[in-house]
Amino acid sequence: KNSIKAMEKELVTCSLQRKEKAALKMSQIFQIQGGKDLETKVIVVLGKAGMGKSILVQKICQDWSNGKFSQFEFVFWFDCKQISLPEKRYSLKDLLLEFFVEPQEGSTEIFEYILQNPAKVLLVFDGFEGLHDHENFSRCLGSQHEKGLYSVKELLSGLIQKKILNGCTLLLTARPKDKVYQYVSKVDKAIEIVGFSPQQRELYITKYFEGLPYCDNALKLIKECEYLFSHCYSPVMCRFVCFLCETVLEVGGKSLPSTLTAVLLKVVQQKVIPMQTDVTAMQNQESLATLANIAWYLGEKHQSAMRSDLLPSKEVKEFALKYGFFLPFAFPKHSDTGEEEFGSTFSDFVIQNFLGALHLMLAEEMKDKNLTKYLSFPSKKKKPSNWLDLVPRFLSGLLFLQDDAYFCSLSNKDAKKSAKKQKTLLKYIKRLQINELCPERLLELLHCIYETQSSYLFQHVTLRLKPDLSFLGVVLTPPDVHVLHSILKRSREEFSLDLRNSSIDMQGLKDLVGLKNVASFRASLSDTVRLWKSLEQTEDYKLLRASTEKFVLDPFKAKTVKDVSDLSDLVEMQEKMISCVQDACGCSSYEIPAIKNLRKVEFALGPVCGLQGFLKLVEILAAFPLLQHLDLDALSENGIGDEGAKSLSEVFPTLTSLETLNLSQNKITDVGAEKLATALPALSSLKTLSLYNNSICDFGAENLAKVLPEMASLRVLDVQYNKITGVGAQQLTDSLRKCPHVKNLLMWNPTIPYGVLEHLQQLDSRISV
Repeated sequence: KNSIKAMEKELVTCSLQRKEKAALKMSQIFQIQGGKDLETKVIVVLGKAGMGKSILVQKICQDWSNGKFSQFEFVFWFDCKQISLPEKRYSLKDLLLEFFVEPQEGSTEIFEYILQNPAKVLLVFDGFEGLHDHENFSRCLGSQHEKGLYSVKELLSGLIQKKILNGCTLLLTARPKDKVYQYVSKVDKAIEIVGFSPQQRELYITKYFEGLPYCDNALKLIKECEYLFSHCYSPVMCRFVCFLCETVLEVGGKSLPSTLTAVLLKVVQQKVIPMQTDVTAMQNQESLATLANIAWYLGEKHQSAMRSDLLPSKEVKEFALKYGFFLPFAFPKHSDTGEEEFGSTFSDFVIQNFLGALHLMLAEEMKDKNLTKYLSFPSKKKKPSNWLDLVPRFLSGLLFLQDDAYFCSLSNKDAKKSAKKQKTLLKYIKRLQINELCPERLLELLHCIYETQSSYLFQHVTLRLKPDLSFLGVVLTPPDVHVLHSILKRSREEFSLDLRNSSIDMQGLKDLVGLKNVASFRASLSDTVRLWKSLEQTEDYKLLRASTEKFVLDPFKAKTVKDVSDLSDLVEMQEKMISCVQDACGCSSYEIPAIKNLRKVEFALGPVCGLQGFLKLVEILAAFPLLQHLDLDALSENGIGDEGAKSLSEVFPTLTSLETLNLSQNKITDVGAEKLATALPALSSLKTLSLYNNSICDFGAENLAKVLPEMASLRVLDVQYNKITGVGAQQLTDSLRKCPHVKNLLMWNPTIPYGVLEHLQQLDSRISV
């Protein structure tokens, strides 16, 4: 079963600006385009706790030992939470050749070889969040690094800042919410582990129960509990669910708990109960309470490990190790003393979070009113990085597990006290301004409500949700989608959802869009097209049509070439869908409303990809019959130039609804202005035309002046900050006299003498200076 954890999960590479994602193979992890061969390369692997970052780096080490990643002659792996605990100082040689591996002979020669060949060295620091006191992280090191003694943080800082071993490769793992980018000046590559897809979850569960008589029943049982199955996207959660399912099936059980809190309570119970006697039961109960206290104490300090000699008693240490709550490890040996120290770390973050919540329930000093401060919903600010971020959910769940016999045996509290704590939570949630919570806080609240399984709280929250729910840029995991779906389907109100850049999986998108009371939704175009293609393949034409009618595209803003490609795919998809929907529904004609009703397109790709992306956009503009606003004015300048202007002018006859055309700051010269002017009269609805801050001279102004009288719908023309002189300005003014429909001509140019411009304004007050 341990080998199952080494299954290769899908990796995702992220652009730090746009989080564009693409599947990544293991062999591609160290491939960096455009990097300087002689400089240190920094690769960051991101992933929530339990996603398998540590398993990934162990797999890399294993593959290297089997001959892969042959560019490295040395690979060193460190667990940050372990090596950073002792307040000791090491040289680089200590860290590499004393702690990690101690050569039998020739350590000095080996170290010198490493210093002379840094490009052949891979250093892996697993769990960047385990390095405490980040504020002092950026301290630089002196040049005598191989002789000096430093803390682990200072050594890692020197490596990142290329003060020592410049040219090596650094692989750091961290949680997404950690401030890794604040302390790492330059990241060459960022990779995110996103967990299991539904198919991978099924594969994991099948492998876990392989060879057991109830293998098929196990998968069926877990999938029937959709909430638990959604949590199986996380490998560590999947293992917990499988472990519990195994114990349930072994005794002939037919159902699993409905909440995560109940799962963890059963897991703890199954670890401890089978091995205890009446004599040890009380002692185990005390040890568990002490362990819960330690979990909370360490979690508040963003730690999960401690020196074994600091544990309160030998009994607690033996209890934690015996039942798998703790894992032992050895600290780096110090070269001076040669002494070896040992530590203990919680087996995983879920156990630590659950025990932390258990501490809040069991601690006598914890007053009822103080419990609610650990839920922290009211703040509108985004939730900070928190090692105990599952505690609010477990705490809420435990408050509503008063009938569980095992939990009652742990708490030793009468029913009145338990009911009082539960009442405190109810009052607290009733006072919340739920419709003012930011998306992250709202999701956290929904998870807590789900863990309580309280019908009253479900109804209370449902009635107070605002109709427009935006999760723009907020990562929605499968469990997030499940609790959101559970709440929305209980409501009689209609909702509008914004799911763009939420990384929602296709099943989650399908579930939310399929709700009858979700009246409209926005989602990333690639996700939407993928959903529609899936519905077409499964011949679910009813949901296909419903989802196309709910989909909202307007306004659309393109920031990357991929955005334009996705929009092109959507237009292409419409052709396929027309025949599908017509055949299924008997319609004589059908158009995707979002395409038909698109009224505003903003284009902001910047100068590097501007022309390439714009030429692709022009090809599909005719598909939007009601397009009214086309804006190419971006802060970074798109630079479509004359080629882009020419291409656009060729499709003017199809843009009959266009009212505003903004071509500001696009490096258009007289050549492009001439092409535009020739075709402009075809824009029969155009009211505003902006050519602000281009490179148009008098010849371009002359061509614009010629067609101005033919543009009967035009109200505003902006040609400011070009290279027009008094000659071109005079031509535009003369033409303006023939255009009573034009309300405003903005014509200030640095090349027009101020006196000339002032004189022209006196001739026609519609000219702005």
